[in-house]
Amino acid sequence: MDIHRCRFVQYPPQAINSVAFTHSSLPSTSAGKKYLQKHVQVRLAIGRANGDIEIWNPANGVWHQELVIPGGEDRSVDGLVWVTDPDEEMTDGKIIYGKSRLFSIGYSNEITEWDLEKARAKVHASGQHGDIWCLGVQPLPNKATVNTSRKLVAGTADGNLVLYSIEDGDLKFEKSLIRTPSKKVKFVSITFQNRNVVVVGCSNSTICAYDIRNGELVRQMSLGADLSGGPKSIIVWAVKCLPNGDIVSGDSTGQVRIYDGKTYTQAQRIQSHSQDVLSLAVASDGSKIFSGGMDRKTSVFIQVPGQNRRWSKKYHRRYHTHDVKAMASFEGKGMSVLVSGGPDGNPVVMPLRMAGNENHRTLPNLPQASAVESAPKARFMLSWWGNEVRLWHLPSPAQQILHDASATQNFTSQSLRKNRKLLAKILVRGESHISSATISEDGKLLAAATSTDIKVFQLNYATGQPLEIKKIDLDTSGQGASKVQIAPNKQWISWVEDGSKVMIAKVQPTEDGSYTISSPSKLARLRRQISKNLLLGGLGNYNRNITQLTFSPNSKMLAAADLAGYMDTWVLRVPGDAPLTNGTTTAHHSDDEASSDDSSSDESSSESSADPNAERWTRSPNARLLPKLSSVPVVLSFSPRDDYSLLVVTIQKQVLVFSALHGVLSEWSRRNTYPKLPERFRITRDVMKGVVWQGERIWLWGVSSLFMLDLSRDLEFAEGATVVKGKKDRSKKRKRVDGSGAGGKMEGREVIGPQVVKKMVQGEDGETRWEEMELDGEDDWASTAGGSEFEDDEEEGSELMKLRQGEEEHEEEEGANGTVAVAEKDKKARWWFTYQFRPILGVVGLGEEESEIAVVERPVEADGGKERYFGEGEWER
Repeated sequence: MDIHRCRFVQYPPQAINSVAFTHSSLPSTSAGKKYLQKHVQVRLAIGRANGDIEIWNPANGVWHQELVIPGGEDRSVDGLVWVTDPDEEMTDGKIIYGKSRLFSIGYSNEITEWDLEKARAKVHASGQHGDIWCLGVQPLPNKATVNTSRKLVAGTADGNLVLYSIEDGDLKFEKSLIRTPSKKVKFVSITFQNRNVVVVGCSNSTICAYDIRNGELVRQMSLGADLSGGPKSIIVWAVKCLPNGDIVSGDSTGQVRIYDGKTYTQAQRIQSHSQDVLSLAVASDGSKIFSGGMDRKTSVFIQVPGQNRRWSKKYHRRYHTHDVKAMASFEGKGMSVLVSGGPDGNPVVMPLRMAGNENHRTLPNLPQASAVESAPKARFMLSWWGNEVRLWHLPSPAQQILHDASATQNFTSQSLRKNRKLLAKILVRGESHISSATISEDGKLLAAATSTDIKVFQLNYATGQPLEIKKIDLDTSGQGASKVQIAPNKQWISWVEDGSKVMIAKVQPTEDGSYTISSPSKLARLRRQISKNLLLGGLGNYNRNITQLTFSPNSKMLAAADLAGYMDTWVLRVPGDAPLTNGTTTAHHSDDEASSDDSSSDESSSESSADPNAERWTRSPNARLLPKLSSVPVVLSFSPRDDYSLLVVTIQKQVLVFSALHGVLSEWSRRNTYPKLPERFRITRDVMKGVVWQGERIWLWGVSSLFMLDLSRDLEFAEGATVVKGKKDRSKKRKRVDGSGAGGKMEGREVIGPQVVKKMVQGEDGETRWEEMELDGEDDWASTAGGSEFEDDEEEGSELMKLRQGEEEHEEEEGANGTVAVAEKDKKARWWFTYQFRPILGVVGLGEEESEIAVVERPVEADGGKERYFGEGEWER
């Protein structure tokens, strides 16, 4: 397998401006019943500077990015608020969990509510006021009911405090509550002390408490003047309230202040940061305070034992490379975390209840859905970001040497850097960014989808000639797509509309060599028995959003999978061809036979509307036999050697191979259950993002890992294997210890990162500086801090080099008593892994012989994001 490392693909990270959980905490009981956290849809929303909104599922510490709602031109998400209704107990004792709604603001006078089921904006509302800088939601009373009314309260840049109504599922401007005399006063931050009193941090060195029932000023707290030489006014960037009513603020002086919630007087002031304090978070029981600042510090404060309402700083850490701009916390059974973000674009998950006793974890800033694809037959690679699509041509090493007179017989690293050609940059017009793009295997068709439209292009390319691009009309009636795919034979194009509707259209060639696309039709999905208490509450039908869509190699089967773990398959019926049969007597059920509790409506389909004498897509006869997966599928792909062998990988590292036509597990999956998978694969914190096939081998990849599994061989000792005692087992690593949802527990005095020793040296200019010293054995260092491992296998004679050259001589596997089994020399490796590629944007196949892959990396130095902040006493290395 030849591996091309590509670092030239553009995908700059975007700053995180806001983070918010659907729930701040989950109580142990609700409505007199045990609160089943597994049924409550807890999600994390992340808002970025380019307008993207990401929905993450904590999944008990797995942290899976389920959905990305693309932003658009001149859009930004600067504040996010979830509104969750109280739970409702039915007469039969069942609980309808409170429905969650997501609202955002972003440098405008509008508030937007988002429809997660359709992955787009639901409604916008605005009033006669300035730009909204902060947004809060009125809390529920102690004895809340479903009909309890709540308001959104927004603070503006011109000193207005305004109310928005969200009753009956609507969003509309209600009234202006407060209008300050001076327009220079800005309302910067907001929180609620109780249901009727809102606390606002201002830009004029004050914190104000207002009664939202009548707009009366309850109390104004002054912060005084800044230090000598500083600005005249102090900006209160963040305010929070503790459960006992005390007020916590963070301001532009780097101080955290605590105010008595009854007298509104300052009780304590702590100089915790050397720069502005930008964000705050508090534990649900009021035992801890967290602050994030412009100096990259995340500080933890605890109450002083024996001193009522006195706080002290426990410690601080620098988890980010830039400002800590946003924070949000969640506490529930078995999970207690704090998530922060800033201009560096990486969400950081820290332990909350176990702060100081568990490691943190840095989540990737790259999307879960790959932003690169390839046309292997044409050796094209497609990448997209924002509104731009880029098409690259990667000639084979043999082709490059043939056309490069200066190249030597060995393909050098210098020639590798030249082994690419940018063929085209395609700008997709519209207000929304690209949500998905794809290219046909031969590089003739390209499609790009946004939330409002789908663009299809015909590509004509000849060596030495410029690329010709021609647009093909596709009637989508103003609907966009979240996912788009082109069949391998170029005769069909399919996409996902409104989050859960699968559409398909026929692509037909014309006499002049161009293409036309017929009117699309909808494919009927299977109806599922889903409890009404889940559909009516929580996130509603959000779990039926389709995240995976793929065609079979012969283009006669289409498969889709959603967040709930359901899979749907359709087959192409061609007049005159024998129907696809499997020897079973399973009948094809009609929509009328489905349950009335179905979560999706399938009134129209290509089967009902198509001409009986034409090709038509119909539900696979044994689609109902495919089981509901126990966790979310993140990889869905057909084997290129077997048209109907369907590979599925879930977030829990389950690797399953189905016969999609028969609706049963393959023999390999029956024998190789989850416990038999390599331990390295099972314990990695990476969520798999994609797969590349190499015959019977699969190459699974995540953001920092690449795994190979051989599906033609069982993952166990080979017959006749010899056992060698006393040999070091390099494949054995320290097992991951799960904690409260962050990076796992700290074990003894383990090294959290690479040991760095510095020495002071004097340069030629006479100035002294600190320089790092190289440590012996540094290449052997391995760590699991932050949920990832590192191992350098690129040395001469390493496992990676042997695998590439086909010189694998033996295989090491863990034995029952710590011994190592060495297989026969003529046996190939059953599995292999590496962590040396990171962070990975995508992995795609090249060539027609399945012998090459391109690994697209986004190294830190090439990210193109904000420059790293260097504080006092720090120097750029």
